[in-house]
Order: sequence, then C-alpha cells, then structure tokens
Amino acid sequence: MENSDLSRGEDSLCVEKECTIMERFKQAKVEWVIEKFKSKTYAEAMAVGELPYEIERFFGNMMLNEGIQAFEDLICDLATITKWDNTNARLGVGDSAADESEAQTGLLGSNQTFKAMISGSYPSRSAQTLTWRSEFTDAEGNFAWNEFTVDNGAAAQQNLNRKVQASGTKSGGTWTLTLNITFS
Repeated sequence: MENSDLSRGEDSLCVEKECTIMERFKQAKVEWVIEKFKSKTYAEAMAVGELPYEIERFFGNMMLNEGIQAFEDLICDLATITKWDNTNARLGVGDSAADESEAQTGLLGSNQTFKAMISGSYPSRSAQTLTWRSEFTDAEGNFAWNEFTVDNGAAAQQNLNRKVQASGTKSGGTWTLTLNITFS
C-alpha cells in the first residue's frame, strides 16, 4: 500500500431491504512549498524585488500517531494540548531519507533545524485550508533538505506529520517552507 495525501473511508448499514445509511470522510490534501532566494533574509529579497530562483512543490505526508492523538485530544478537549499556533508551531527540516512511519516521533536526521512561524501571519486558515510558514535565513538549515514536519513547540514537540522528499542542499540564502493542509 502506498502512502497518499488522500484519505477515504466509507461505512454502510442496511437494516431493511433498500435502506442504506452512508458515512464518508473524503480527503485531506497536503502540499509543501519551498521558495529559494539568494538574499540573506526574505525581507531583503522583498525590498529589492527579488523573485525566488526556484519554487518546489510536493505533495503528501505521513500523519504521525503522536500528532493524530494530540489533534484528537485538542478537538475533543480531552487533555491540555499545546496548539500548533503562532506562539508554538514550528516547521522542521532534516537530512534523513528514511521512509516515513506513523510510529515515528519527528525528524530522524543528524542535521535538523526547526523554525517558528513567520510572526503574526501564520498559521492561517482560509476556508478548509490550514497554512503554516517559516523562513530559514542565510545561516540556518544549511544541509540536505530530505525530511519535513510541523510540531507544536520546543517543550511539547508533538509532530503532526513527516514527509520525506529530496529537495536539494541549502547553502546560504533564504528558503521559505510552507505547509498547506486542505480538508474536504
């Protein structure tokens, strides 16, 4: 079975002839975006009108058990859970290319960098899409970017997901990382 960013489920029940009750969970679409700039910071790039020299998009991820359980507890108010909000959420990158597994508890690489959300703007929600975004400046995350996650803070560090995707080696400049999750 292949990992996918689409999740589907269907239950059926028939009590009497020609009676059907259906329940469906359609999908969650996950998109990652990396914008690569030569400038030392995103603000510098915007000040001079610099466009990214490369934009990479890739899709899908593996939801991690620890993140799913924390998300469920948060929704049902079953425990005190640190939110994936502007104060706590961080996008992380690492250099491991090991396959994703739902039992993992974060990034696996020997090189890892976690960055807080861009102040005041992220995460955000538009309709059914949640968006997290972080900026990795000139001296941050300079190694092969092979794995990605979003966690909910330095103390809790509950990783919602993990994605493995070879995305090049950062060596200076600024790369922004964006995670979009759309539910329908």
